[in-house]
Amino acid sequence: MIKRLAHICIGAADLERTEQFYVDLLGMEIAFEFMRGDERIGFYLKAGGTSFIEVFAERESLKDGRASLKHFCLEVEDIDALIAKLTAQGIDVSRKKLGADNAWQAWITDPNGLRIELMQYSEHSAQFTGEPVMLD
Repeated sequence: MIKRLAHICIGAADLERTEQFYVDLLGMEIAFEFMRGDERIGFYLKAGGTSFIEVFAERESLKDGRASLKHFCLEVEDIDALIAKLTAQGIDVSRKKLGADNAWQAWITDPNGLRIELMQYSEHSAQFTGEPVMLD
């Protein structure tokens, strides 16, 4: 049921330095940006095919000066079927919702407390259109 790792999400103390590192030094491309009003609060980096690195400004100070892994995301074939399967096994799954990026998502937590996003893209997902994603 899992197709591939869709993205990882990291916190960044300095978005500009983070962009410079990944784009200028590693040669990656920005797929789209996350905006809150006129403020850029994050961006998606292309990591090959439909895999990405999601970067958000870290509001809290970083532990030991290191970035935090906020969650990882798995692209799924059929989010409704997977939610039903997990729920039947007693796994607590959030309600499915259409994210600001126009992809369907639900959330679970692994036994170690790591959050996992389950994502099913739509034809209008920002990952394909490149349109900015406006957040509240």
